[in-house]
Amino acid sequence: MAKNKPLIPTTLAPWLTVSQSVKAIDFYKQAFGAQESYRLELSEEELVVRLSIQGAEFWVSSAAPQKEEAITTVLGGETIRLILTVADPDTLFDQALQAGATPIFPVSEEHGWRLGRVADPFGLHWEIGYPLLP
Repeated sequence: MAKNKPLIPTTLAPWLTVSQSVKAIDFYKQAFGAQESYRLELSEEELVVRLSIQGAEFWVSSAAPQKEEAITTVLGGETIRLILTVADPDTLFDQALQAGATPIFPVSEEHGWRLGRVADPFGLHWEIGYPLLP
């Protein structure tokens, strides 16, 4: 390790490429209380934003116009599932529904989790919950 090199923690942050990034960003702010911490506007059609939900970071960008059809046909449903672990899944699940999410299954207790799943308006599935203590 080089001298004076800063210690950088290992993290993993999903990067979601969607066809309507401005609407998606607004949805994530309304549905999950996401906070924007970085924005790069490359053009009128291309945008990159870093969001955080209670400290859990993820990125959202728009699909390049020439690739938009490929993006919308690949994403959705079971292709990508995000697990958002929070202390109060019931409230956040309801908030997501009010913001325009579609329920996949309601919050309940199964398989060691209190968990529900919604689909956002852009075809991505979000599981919202927390693991139950043994």
